[in-house]
Amino acid sequence: MYAVLVSYPEIDRYDLTSIKFCISGAAPLPVEVQKRFMKKTGGVLVEGYGLTESSPVTHCNPLDPTMKTVKIGSIGLPWPDTEAKIVDLKRGRQLPPGKKGELVVKGPQVMKGYWKMPKETAAVLKDGWLYTGDVGTMDEDGYFYITDRKKDLIKYKGYSVYPREIEEVLYEHSAVELCAVIGKPDPVAGEIPKAFVVLKKGAKASEKEIIEFVKKRVAAYKVVREVEFRKDLPKSLVGKVLRRKLREEEIRKAKFSREL
Repeated sequence: MYAVLVSYPEIDRYDLTSIKFCISGAAPLPVEVQKRFMKKTGGVLVEGYGLTESSPVTHCNPLDPTMKTVKIGSIGLPWPDTEAKIVDLKRGRQLPPGKKGELVVKGPQVMKGYWKMPKETAAVLKDGWLYTGDVGTMDEDGYFYITDRKKDLIKYKGYSVYPREIEEVLYEHSAVELCAVIGKPDPVAGEIPKAFVVLKKGAKASEKEIIEFVKKRVAAYKVVREVEFRKDLPKSLVGKVLRRKLREEEIRKAKFSREL
């Protein structure tokens, strides 16, 4: 919603100065969108975090008009009575600040389990800790950052590529309104980063231009190899872009090509 709003061609016709505070949740908030929204409105936009299994909120940045306790790009601090830590993706041991791993949380809002699904419950609830499936870090001040979903991780020639990192770069492009990056199956590389892009109304950009834009800002193995332009992207009921749907499309295409 924020991305669409700041991309609206006639936004400057409206007085938005009555906006004081906004909170973003349900989907990752791109840093570029967050900055542009605050510049346009003069209000404070902070990001929070949660999931259905935690009823649903666990983190949020303070609603601080001075912005002194708000960290751009962060989901903020754990809520009262909520514990959170980052653990190793393979061994589950707690990691120090700055190290990337899985976010796990504990608190009174965490579910007791999935209804009549003991195996699924045991996979995500361990010693009272909820394993969120989200990859991120914690800084020295206790603020948390989400990098991506574990299941969305792209494996390119043995390298780990996080889609959100590339999406953040794409949102810096002046023509991009909405985007999503997935791992497209590839017989040689395993997966290649592919971007799906919705351009702003009246804007123009080529696949080559988008690829070169990303190439200048990320490591070589993170560069998108393909760009597909669309009028819209599949979303959930709350407006979250569904990478899963896009990946399923690519898997079906690959299967159809093999059958031919």
